[in-house]
Amino acid sequence: MTVHLSSPSTLMQPVPYHHVAIGTGTRHVHVSGQIARTVDATPVAPVDLAGQVAQALRNTYEGLTSAGAGFDDVVRLTFYVTDWQPTKIEAFMAGVTEVAEEIGLSLPMPPASLIGVDYLFEPDVLVEVEATAILD
Repeated sequence: MTVHLSSPSTLMQPVPYHHVAIGTGTRHVHVSGQIARTVDATPVAPVDLAGQVAQALRNTYEGLTSAGAGFDDVVRLTFYVTDWQPTKIEAFMAGVTEVAEEIGLSLPMPPASLIGVDYLFEPDVLVEVEATAILD
């Protein structure tokens, strides 16, 4: 495996992600921000945070696999969420857990950041996901 994940006991616990990823390899895979759209650009329904997180992660998985990678190779995830409030964490994590087994996303996740933003690509887009992976 090219990625080793850890969460030192000296950092905040528990969190739904690992604090540290050590990647060794020569090929870097960067998946651009993925949103909750199908292959023909149709928005997923219903328009809710959990559903959009799940679809954006499915699309991220497709980007990774197109490069010969998977979530086991990911060293960093970045989530951008519109109008973020801490009360949205339950819906956010529901979307993650809904799809995690399907796409091979281990929980806790690789190191991740969740960044609140005013708006994204289009008004109905609630979340966008970027991924960075390392391959041998």
